[in-house]
Amino acid sequence: MDDQIGGLAAAAGVAAAAGRWDEAECLWGQVRTREPGNTQALYSLGVHAYRRGDRAGALELLHAARAGAPHDPMVLLTIGVIHRDAGEDDHEWAAIMAALAADPYFLPALLSKGEFLERHRRRSAAAAVFRDALKVAPPEPQWPPALRRRLQHAQDAIRRDTDDLLDYLHGRVAASRPGVEAALDQRWNEALSVMAGRTRPYPSECNQLYVPRLPALTFHDRAAFPWIPGLEARTGEIRAELEQLLAERLDAFEPYIAYKPGDPINQWQDLNHSRDWSSFHLWAHGQPLEENLARCPATAAALAEVDAVDIAGLCPNAMFSALAPHTHIPPHSGETNARLVAHLPLIVPDHCRLRVGYDWRRWEEGRVVVFDDSIEHEARNDSDALRVVLIFDVWNPLLSIEERAMVGVLAEALRDYRTRRDAA
Repeated sequence: MDDQIGGLAAAAGVAAAAGRWDEAECLWGQVRTREPGNTQALYSLGVHAYRRGDRAGALELLHAARAGAPHDPMVLLTIGVIHRDAGEDDHEWAAIMAALAADPYFLPALLSKGEFLERHRRRSAAAAVFRDALKVAPPEPQWPPALRRRLQHAQDAIRRDTDDLLDYLHGRVAASRPGVEAALDQRWNEALSVMAGRTRPYPSECNQLYVPRLPALTFHDRAAFPWIPGLEARTGEIRAELEQLLAERLDAFEPYIAYKPGDPINQWQDLNHSRDWSSFHLWAHGQPLEENLARCPATAAALAEVDAVDIAGLCPNAMFSALAPHTHIPPHSGETNARLVAHLPLIVPDHCRLRVGYDWRRWEEGRVVVFDDSIEHEARNDSDALRVVLIFDVWNPLLSIEERAMVGVLAEALRDYRTRRDAA
């Protein structure tokens, strides 16, 4: 393209962007006069002709543009739009499929395919195409303005299809549900949710030490922890020590999230150095905090009876964890699936919940829950009052004594390696 043609094309683009359609069409006509086979001019003139109601002239120009650029998906898709508006379904479908053959990831063509299927009452097939379109699309805040309405429609169509599919699946399996053990029922609720696309699978994702082939169980069966009844029996003593701390040493509760300047904080921005989520530590990274333990002798004695995990530089941890009213701990995952996290709820107003993977639970004061924090989890206090739980680490009961020792060896080896490398 010579400089003169380039200048005319640029001026035509500016005129069209400003809504000066007649001027833009005139400029593209000048480009075509100088270069009759200019694909961009043929395409743009075809669009202008269609805007003026000249369907036959538009198709002639667009097919000429296609001859010059047979693999341009936008040219092909625009031909499809003209056939769509004329109710020529077969030609529209052929144009959409030709555009996708040229570029299978062309977002406008994927949306057009989904919309075509939707118009023809193939809603499930349309939703599948819309899912592909949203995989190709950028994140929602970056959606192109010209496609935002269509992408929102695609999102809504997927949501409706997901709801309909989930209802259908629940109906189909209802007769089989009575034969499933109550403890396993939630497994199949999640299977339906994943199949329908409402949720994704939640694997174990460890930040430090991952033990392969351990089942990723969200909440563990209380029967696997023989120390639970003894701990729960001391709830009153432990809560009394907590209440004394809250009355006398509230300042000793420190922000749980405390990243240094320059650290990437990601989802923790709102809680970084915030007292909305604070803790009074009894053990931290495997080390006892003797002064704090001395202030809570009943709690210290109760913790001494649990099957506390011991991983060099990492565990055990134990703390009173305080969550302020209307505070959300965002989804995150922990350090290792070799350990589990236990909660003894002590002060729990209504509207407080914990999610681990697919499963939501409400804390019950004095009733221990044990979960795998290497699975994505989050917590909410949607009440107007403070929520406090005693949090501590225990061994994953699916590990043998020998495997526990192996976990310790690995953790110690990693620490030694890093120490030697840093000292070198």
